[in-house]
Amino acid sequence: MALSLSLELPNLNSETLTCNPDDLRALNGFSNCLVSTIPGWNSTDSPGCCTWTGVTCDNSTGFDRRVVGLELGSKRLVGKICGSLAGLNQLRVLNFSHNFLQGSPPDELFSLPNIEIIDISNNAFVGSINNKGSLPESLFQLQTLSELNLQGNSLSGSLSNGIGNLSNLVKLDISSNLFSGVLPDIFMRLARLEQFSARSNLFTGHLPTSLVNSPSLQMLNLNNNSLSGPINLNCSAMKNLVSLGLGSNLFHGPIPNSLFSCRGLKALNLGRNNLGGELPNNFKNLKSLTQLSLSNTSLSNKLSALRILQHCRNLSMLGLTRNFHDEQIPNDVSLEFKNLNSLILANCQLRGPIPQWLRRCHNLQFLDLSWNHLGGNIPSWVGKFDSLFYLDLSNNSLKGEIPKSLTELQSLVSGKVTIEEPVSSFQLYTARQGGPGLSYRQISSFRPTIDLSYNILQGPIWPGFGNLKRIHVLNLKENKISGPIPNNLSGMTDLEKLDLSHNKLSGEIPHSLINLSFLSTFDISYNQLCGQIPLGSQFDTFPNTSFEGNNGLCHAQCTCQSEQIPVLSIRERKRTIIGLPFKIGAATGFVLTVICCFMSGLALPKPHKRKYIRFVTS
Repeated sequence: MALSLSLELPNLNSETLTCNPDDLRALNGFSNCLVSTIPGWNSTDSPGCCTWTGVTCDNSTGFDRRVVGLELGSKRLVGKICGSLAGLNQLRVLNFSHNFLQGSPPDELFSLPNIEIIDISNNAFVGSINNKGSLPESLFQLQTLSELNLQGNSLSGSLSNGIGNLSNLVKLDISSNLFSGVLPDIFMRLARLEQFSARSNLFTGHLPTSLVNSPSLQMLNLNNNSLSGPINLNCSAMKNLVSLGLGSNLFHGPIPNSLFSCRGLKALNLGRNNLGGELPNNFKNLKSLTQLSLSNTSLSNKLSALRILQHCRNLSMLGLTRNFHDEQIPNDVSLEFKNLNSLILANCQLRGPIPQWLRRCHNLQFLDLSWNHLGGNIPSWVGKFDSLFYLDLSNNSLKGEIPKSLTELQSLVSGKVTIEEPVSSFQLYTARQGGPGLSYRQISSFRPTIDLSYNILQGPIWPGFGNLKRIHVLNLKENKISGPIPNNLSGMTDLEKLDLSHNKLSGEIPHSLINLSFLSTFDISYNQLCGQIPLGSQFDTFPNTSFEGNNGLCHAQCTCQSEQIPVLSIRERKRTIIGLPFKIGAATGFVLTVICCFMSGLALPKPHKRKYIRFVTS
């Protein structure tokens, strides 16, 4: 949920905006502690600090206005925060987010008596905020504080019970730090808390009873910790819950039946936990659900899960990676997911063809079926999805030709697609060779891609791929693709990675490919290519390994011969030795030998006396 830190104050004449001398002194002290300078700050002019960048004063009359807002987010500030800011005793909004501030934040930062919003997120703060290894006691006295944003630093220590004293707290975000220990059981005292995020920390233990019964919570994100035990949410009490992230923890036991009572739930991430079993049938009651991740939860019965989830009519993002091992992929044509735009069903060892029910998912933007055992041809209708910008069918057993329709994917031709981003508690997990999968919190983090590598596809590379001006990655590695590399591929002007290695491509490397100015990874190794490797542009940066395994390629001037000598394996060379030329030669040699033998008399017996036997009859 977007959050504005701006104060709505009337515009005042800049010439009359003189600030309180104590406030001016505090701001100058803060500025002197920084290594960087703040554009628009000039203490040598008049004491009109109310006109400085990021400074907001109150609307009182006279020449002694107080600073109530200090918003310096994303100003490339470098250095440490010193205690002089304690002089801003009327400050209500403090925003230093997305800078390069470091060290430990001073206690004075958390003792401003009228502060409502503190945001020091996404800096380089380290260690504990005070010597006790926790948040300072002065923080827990701030009765006006409604938002505290500490995420994206390296702060450590425990989350103190004192946080329960902040009775007006609406948002608390301590994500992506090094906080540890158990979560305190104080959430019943935070009656106004709507958002709590402690994602990517080192928390352990069970979910606190007060947390799983909080009636005010709308968003709860505890992804990527070491929390354990069963998931025991009381959805009857948590009637306002909209987004729940419990992924990448140590929770065990079945998916709780009680979740269906969270009727307002829109985003749910339970991925990467040891849940097991089948999806509860009452999941079909989650009519508001739009984003669901159950990746790597040891689920079984793929067909049952899909039949249940199709009742979630608003479902747009579905992640089911690393489940349903060695099952047949359901081909039930009655399955229908009209609003689905992202489907990740990778690394499940699923068998069978690409299912027909997918063709009715007209809104697909993101499809990952990699690392399965899918067979048959790639159906032509895969290229009919107007919004599809990411297609990963790698590491399967798909055969036949690449469908020409893939060269007409409209999102990769024009790039005019509005990408729906998931909420913060939702993560997309993809499979990866030789290591853990990748996770992203934004669809736009994925580069526009077609990955058909590690299959048994045959036929040519269609020249029409050059129409895909917005594609960033084209990976056709480890197939049986033959023919030349089309000149038209130079039309893929946004291409960053092109991997055509380990195929049966022949002919020359098109010189036009030097026009791919964004190309950073290029691999055509182990084909049957010949001729001179193009010079100039990005080609001067590619290593020799990009071209190895092509005996006809050279860096100097050379051309393709009309008939190339193919690179043969040992088995093929043995087969060639005893092939037709050898047989013809052997037969000819045998005939000549026989003739010579006859001419020399070696083939005829020596003359000798014949014996006649006379038969006498009576």
